[in-house]
Amino acid sequence: MKLFRFEKNGAIGIGLLTENGKHLDISSFGQDLNEDFLSHGGLQKLSEWLSSNADQCEEITSTFRFEACLARPSKIICVGLNYARHAKESGMDIPKEPIIFFKSTSAMCGPNDPVIIPRGSEKTDWEVELALVIGKKATYVDEENAMDYLAGYCLHNDYSERAFQLERGGQWVKGKSCDHFAPLGPYFVTKDEITDHHNLHLWLELNGKRMQNSNTSDLIFKIPHLISYISQFMTLLPGDIISTGTPEGVGMGQKPPLYLKAGDIIHLGIEGLGEQRQTAIAYEN
Repeated sequence: MKLFRFEKNGAIGIGLLTENGKHLDISSFGQDLNEDFLSHGGLQKLSEWLSSNADQCEEITSTFRFEACLARPSKIICVGLNYARHAKESGMDIPKEPIIFFKSTSAMCGPNDPVIIPRGSEKTDWEVELALVIGKKATYVDEENAMDYLAGYCLHNDYSERAFQLERGGQWVKGKSCDHFAPLGPYFVTKDEITDHHNLHLWLELNGKRMQNSNTSDLIFKIPHLISYISQFMTLLPGDIISTGTPEGVGMGQKPPLYLKAGDIIHLGIEGLGEQRQTAIAYEN
């Protein structure tokens, strides 16, 4: 299933992208896409519900706004330097173990919402990433069983303010958590929809110019390993997001470096997961 969340009469609705490209309003199922939904077999219940009710669901034909494809999770865990060529362009060694850091859930927004350049920022950067959605509580998971804990995938642009991240001391989270720095979606795609998550094309364009153009085959630490590894340090809850890292082509890696300015258009996508489009705007009080 390819599920999404959208604005509906001032409230949140949920929808389904059909195989023939229609957006169905399935809000009458009665649950949001959140931790509670995933904790209590929501995907199976929804699949069964659709088999009897999909024909009665209306197609959304008017323009609508995508919300983040999942309601606010307990945490967003990101993996740094997880593409070999990105580590090289950053001038950093290949990590011996996954580098992990948090991104505030308050940074979440819809996939086509504007990216807000933070107050005082001169180094706001882009990062197309494959994000994992955890499907059930995971603690000390073995790698061979890790995929049992995965519910699906979504597209994430892991925006970063590089001066906040790298020049202000402390942890990377300061450069990762500004408002609108975590657009998620448009779709939460269940894992059965993706044949090979280690062979997905991902890309990002800035003002029509292709900046990132890679494949998840370049991941240093693969998906089962990441789920298992992170679960050794913290309990993962249903709906939690693991963002698996970005490939080469970020602004920091350009020569000279290139960062976002108001009016820039950022367009990105991952094979099978949909596309996002953001316009950069300056922060206003």
